[in-house]
Amino acid sequence: MKGLVVKNTGSWYQVKTDSGELFECKIKGHFRLLDIRSTNPIAVGDWVEFDKNADGTAMIHTISDRRNYIIRRSSNLSKHSQILAANLDLVALVVTVNYPETSTVFIDRFLATAEAYRVPACIVFNKIDRYSPEEIQYLDGLMYLYSSLDYPVFKISALLSENIEELTAFLSGKTTLFSGNSGVGKSTLINSIAPHSLAKTAEISSYHNKGMHTTTFSEMFELLSGGHIIDTPGIKGFGTIDMEATEIGHYFKEIFVFSASCKFANCTHIHEPGCAVLPAVKNQLINPSRYQSYLSVLKDCAEGKYR
Repeated sequence: MKGLVVKNTGSWYQVKTDSGELFECKIKGHFRLLDIRSTNPIAVGDWVEFDKNADGTAMIHTISDRRNYIIRRSSNLSKHSQILAANLDLVALVVTVNYPETSTVFIDRFLATAEAYRVPACIVFNKIDRYSPEEIQYLDGLMYLYSSLDYPVFKISALLSENIEELTAFLSGKTTLFSGNSGVGKSTLINSIAPHSLAKTAEISSYHNKGMHTTTFSEMFELLSGGHIIDTPGIKGFGTIDMEATEIGHYFKEIFVFSASCKFANCTHIHEPGCAVLPAVKNQLINPSRYQSYLSVLKDCAEGKYR
């Protein structure tokens, strides 16, 4: 039998067939022996083949070739990766400038990974109902920065369903992965876009002004307008993986454009003579925060380090 993985709890997988039947599946042990340095060899969005057992359970034995996937370095096993989802049309990064604050380094690491794995990305700035005038001004600055790099940006309040229509229309017909720090309101947003999903929500920890994990596994929901959204557990950091030092600049759009004029093809844009990127940073043609994010990914690559 063949089906689509619609839920991953880490120990079992829910697979949906074309007829709409749902099966609770395990995976055969040989997946763990394959040359896949991943904590989860199967992800939501994968098409798989499985055999149904007499007791009603099922065993996955084959994964179909993936069109694409999005991946991050595992936080507890730094040499391993975590596949967030597969076969995507879009990734949507949900961002808050406060309650809690999403750092620009986190945003840029996520976008660079999306570029590396050739998955289109958009940014959803949530909780606009809570911000001070100064925070709104900062948010508008971020929107200008990323929209100038051709990333679609949305400014919403999931809680009040403000500006949700435009986002919903943009997601229609697409399979979209939602990701972001814990507490940015992904589950509230999913409830607003797909009320039938009943995604869990929780309050922000006021003591630390940080989010509390409410989604403990990845799950796919259907959109009434067509398409799917995939909810994933909130993450604190976004560790990049499998990037060569000389390629990292390719995943920052503006750095890639200026790097075409560098004297050396393997320029790392740190100290080399004839580098075209460094003058662009100095003249603010490349945003300093983006360049600092680039350097942080480059440092991780050199040290094999998780952030």
